[in-house]
Amino acid sequence: MKKVLALVCLVSPLLMAGGCASNLQGDTYSREQARTPQTVRMGTVESVRYVQIEGTKSVVGPAAGTVVGGIAGSSIGGGRGSMITSVVGAVAGGLAGAAAEEGITRRQGIEVTVREDDGSVRSYVQAHDPDLPFAEGDRVRVLTVNGESRVTK
Repeated sequence: MKKVLALVCLVSPLLMAGGCASNLQGDTYSREQARTPQTVRMGTVESVRYVQIEGTKSVVGPAAGTVVGGIAGSSIGGGRGSMITSVVGAVAGGLAGAAAEEGITRRQGIEVTVREDDGSVRSYVQAHDPDLPFAEGDRVRVLTVNGESRVTK
C-alpha cells in the first residue's frame, strides 16, 4: 500500500508540471490575446537556428519531490532513524523534483532572425513547430500583441 501511495505521489506532480507548461509555438494564443488587435510587420528571414527554451521552475516540482522523498525516507528504519531518513529523503526529493520539473517542461525552440521591411533586424524565439519550418529568404509576418511577438508565414 505504501508503495502505491508513493508511486501516485510521484507520478501525479510530474503530470501536473507537464500540463502547466505553456505552449510557446507561433500559432498558440493565450485567452488574453484572443480578440485583441495585433501589430503586423512583414519581413524576410535572414537566419534560423535551433535553441533550447528552459523549463518552468515553480514550486510544484520541489514540493512534490519533498513529499515523495519524505514518504519514501520515512519507510526506512524505525524511531529516530526513520525521522532522519524522512528529512534526508525530503531534501533529496525536493532537489530531484525541481530538476524533474525543469526537464519535463523544457522545449526545443527556434530563433528566427528577420529583416523587417522598415530595415530593422530583430530576432524572435518561439517553440519549434515541425509543421511550420522557416528558411532563409522566407517572407514572414511578425505579429505583436500585448508586448509578445511571434513569427508566422
